[in-house]
Amino acid sequence: MERSAALLLVLALVNISCCCLDPPAAYGFTGAVCRLTYPAAVVLNEKTTEVIQAAFQHAKYPSVEGQRSIGFGTVKYGFHNLEIHNLSIGKSEFELKENEGIGISISNVSAVFKGTINYGYGSWLLDLKQSVDFEVESQIDLVINPNLYCGKGKVAICKEINNVANILADFIQEQAEQFLSDGDIGVDISVTSSPIIKSNYIESYHKGLVIYNNTKSDLSTSVFNPSQLTENRMLYFWISDGFLEPLMSAAHHDGRFNRNISGTELTDLFQTELSSARPESLNKWLSSEGPMLKARSVSVPHMWTTTEGTSVRAVAGVELLLDSQDMPALYFETDVTVVVNASYAEKKLILKATAERISITKMSTSEGPTEMEENLRGYLQEAVEKMGIPKVISYLEPELTALMDEQGLNLFDIINPEVLPQDGYVIVQLDFGFPQHLLVEFLKRTLN
Repeated sequence: MERSAALLLVLALVNISCCCLDPPAAYGFTGAVCRLTYPAAVVLNEKTTEVIQAAFQHAKYPSVEGQRSIGFGTVKYGFHNLEIHNLSIGKSEFELKENEGIGISISNVSAVFKGTINYGYGSWLLDLKQSVDFEVESQIDLVINPNLYCGKGKVAICKEINNVANILADFIQEQAEQFLSDGDIGVDISVTSSPIIKSNYIESYHKGLVIYNNTKSDLSTSVFNPSQLTENRMLYFWISDGFLEPLMSAAHHDGRFNRNISGTELTDLFQTELSSARPESLNKWLSSEGPMLKARSVSVPHMWTTTEGTSVRAVAGVELLLDSQDMPALYFETDVTVVVNASYAEKKLILKATAERISITKMSTSEGPTEMEENLRGYLQEAVEKMGIPKVISYLEPELTALMDEQGLNLFDIINPEVLPQDGYVIVQLDFGFPQHLLVEFLKRTLN
């Protein structure tokens, strides 16, 4: 019983949708893939023993009633106040059966069953009723062959553990969607196909659609192929550009790429040494009372991934405001293309951005056109590369790390994670230790 429910952690991302395709047909509609290898399944099973045993230390079940006609009368029966106590598991083994399911062998499962039996016999001659409290200690061995399927439920598994299994599947699915969602931005990670079981891994295929303002993104040109993933690590995530770009678009429309800089932060920013001399007009504005720099994303950024990294092209509008002026002292727009590579170490997201192209497409000042305009344009172009891009990265790294930590990523024991950009997709591969906090939260929900 413990292993079969535990394997729902292996299959946690398998949330079955109302319409599923055969895996090859579903690849084109797949925005995200999860491959969990055999060593990861072993870790997950080891960690769930205490959860399942604790859940059945004192579990209650619905009453059962019925009747049956025999001879010249009727026997009525009822089982009430049914409880199970002190469940323990002696030994459990499992294997991944290719294209079949999961073979589970459980030995020495023991538990104490308690309850009340109400029974009675009624006829024209006799009316007998009786109530007996009972306590039975049972020990059994189980051989279970649960199969994954695509339909209305989550995962088909033996009747004995189906309830706990589905609670666990719902819980993990919810955790995954919460991790990928923030504020008004949500995701749909329901599956596009039945999961695949091989002898060394389980693989599930997910829509990866972004939901914002009641509008859902579309994805029908995914480039996924199982050969793109290996079996050397415990856990793999394959993420399509078709999933990531709508996330960036939703963040733009939600105002996530707007920032105001003032005070010492603005002063420190302009202490960065550049090869171009700072124009005198800019010195004058910065030394005025209450300067503020406002930066925002002007249009929806465009992104694409290659083996070199994830390229992002964005147009940013920047204005310098002064307390003494109603109109901006300076406004310019810059068209920027950067290549970003991501890594994760010491529980922090690390982004490395390299500028590929920078141009100043618009520029105006409160002083109107001047002879020094080209000098200012050249200075701003260098400032965007050496001040602006690093400043954006300095915001994104802690904010994205904090967003992931809010969902509990920092409580996971993530081992040697790698982010591998490819043509049209990104692969995240890692080893891990299963987080105790997730098991505890599941246990609280189950017992409540």
